[in-house]
Amino acid sequence: MLKARFVRRLIIAVTLLALGGNCLASVDDAIARAMEAISPYVKQGYLVRDDQWGGDLGVKQEQAITHTLFKGNDYWFCTGTDNESAKISIHVYDNRGRLVENDSWQHGRFAGAHVVAPATGTYYVIVEVLSSPAERTHWAMVYGYK
Repeated sequence: MLKARFVRRLIIAVTLLALGGNCLASVDDAIARAMEAISPYVKQGYLVRDDQWGGDLGVKQEQAITHTLFKGNDYWFCTGTDNESAKISIHVYDNRGRLVENDSWQHGRFAGAHVVAPATGTYYVIVEVLSSPAERTHWAMVYGYK
């Protein structure tokens, strides 16, 4: 009886640790996917900042990230999710709500937006989970510039 109770508690403890570990790993996985998405631009000479943004979103939810861009600088904003079946998008708008990106792409759980800043100012990077089998999907965004 005592042994059975110990085994049951051990199974519960291991399960809780495993679930907790998955929560932490998913944020790390999303950052790793964002870094994977920006890696082609690093090879082209873009410098990646050590800044990362992230969180979790439901399907069709958006997250706005304000960022100061400098006139003439060339930026790539890239995002990724921890969920292989999710689809995510990223777009850049000026302070008047106009789309300002020069190029963008979306490939499943990866997306990118390219901007050559037309003026120095505050811009809004909008990340959206387009679809996902999960109720909430972890995402991360990184950027590079030159």
